[in-house]
Amino acid sequence: MMKSAFALRALPLLLLLASAARAQPNYLHEEEWVNTWRQGFNFQCPHGEALVAIKSYFSENEGSDRLWSFECQPTPSSLGEPTECWWDDINRAGMEWSSTCTSNGLVAGIQSQYFPAVLDREWQFYCCRYSRRCPYSCWKTTDVPEYYREEGEMVIPSYGYFIRGAQTTFSGVLRDRQWKYILCRMTEFDCQFENF
Repeated sequence: MMKSAFALRALPLLLLLASAARAQPNYLHEEEWVNTWRQGFNFQCPHGEALVAIKSYFSENEGSDRLWSFECQPTPSSLGEPTECWWDDINRAGMEWSSTCTSNGLVAGIQSQYFPAVLDREWQFYCCRYSRRCPYSCWKTTDVPEYYREEGEMVIPSYGYFIRGAQTTFSGVLRDRQWKYILCRMTEFDCQFENF
């Protein structure tokens, strides 16, 4: 008798928890995130591939942090194999940042470290250079996410475009970032410019 009375009192709490779990975005649990909340990560595409899609999910309750997911795709055979890869410059947590891979490189990975004192991350791109190819037809995406604290997703609009870098702003009030990714095509021939 005592156990059934306890079960009846616990039933509303269990129903509340079940409904809260169902209210979470489905893709939050189905996505393969590269990080957990407030943890650093290092993501690199396989050799000869470049980053083509970025997805993130924000949570104020988890230190105003985001979960991140990335996808890669092999580069066209006309580019050949990467001739050199490196970690490019790093930003400081809580600061605006603009970074384009040096030496005409393409983004092939990202690493990040979370800083609880600032409720933000430091970022660094892993870049790969393909012979002496040069970027052209470059442009910046609109803000990703469109508004702070929203889910964010950016997918290369068509095959043949590559991420060369990004510009990001940080809101000290909302403790979140918006990104504008720099997308370019690459020449199929060697060019004279060292960094374009």
